[in-house]
Amino acid sequence: MDWISMGFGLPLTLIVMVAIFRQVKKDQGVPVYIINLLFSDLIQFCGRIIYSCMIEIGFTIMFIGLMASVGFMVCISLERYLIIAKPLWYRFRRNIKTYVVICGIVWTISLIIPILVYLPIETTDTPILLTILTSVLLLPFPFFIFCLVGTIKALSGALSVPAEEKRRIVAIQIVVMLIYSMLFLPIISYILLQKMDIIIYLLFLVCLYLSPFADTTLYVLTRKSFLDKFLASLCSCKASDNQEMSSKDTESTTAPHTETV
Repeated sequence: MDWISMGFGLPLTLIVMVAIFRQVKKDQGVPVYIINLLFSDLIQFCGRIIYSCMIEIGFTIMFIGLMASVGFMVCISLERYLIIAKPLWYRFRRNIKTYVVICGIVWTISLIIPILVYLPIETTDTPILLTILTSVLLLPFPFFIFCLVGTIKALSGALSVPAEEKRRIVAIQIVVMLIYSMLFLPIISYILLQKMDIIIYLLFLVCLYLSPFADTTLYVLTRKSFLDKFLASLCSCKASDNQEMSSKDTESTTAPHTETV
């Protein structure tokens, strides 16, 4: 299962990265956090390959990629919130220097915390330290909830934002929340519980293997053309259903009158 998921996930991640760099060459904007998120997926794939030969080193590399993935998901969620809630502040703060500083902080934290677990210090209790450091990954959970609720509230007063853009931003926030809740929380729970129950272990493996695939969906959602077409198709289906219901209602109301005539 591990090799099958890597056989599909690694080429898919590389294809998406090539598509992003082609998008950048066409001057369509640079999705900095999405690019770094995909790099964290590549690090997880490398860690899984090394894990088959060197367990501790492979797990450390996977943990680095996992923390970076969560960190850049936080950046994506915060960016979507600021676009709606603080548009003027975000517009003036959005520059290359800010991106470099934020990405540097995320990668530094992602590198330092896993290395601390394996420091050769005699007084350090590795299981306890691993539990404490893994608990850091739980901190984004209330933050994701705050960004989702804050974005929905801010969208109600954002009259200048088109309806399609509102749906796209809310969809991205919901997907980020679902990815973290359904894939990353089971992984964090497994590391914190440190139990080798077969069901929990299998759930841990499935979530670990699927997390890079879920990150590619964020890139798809950031593509405005794709999401607009998808939402438009949903709206057209809903409109057609409403038209069918209204036509049936009119037929049922006109039928008794025709019989009396």
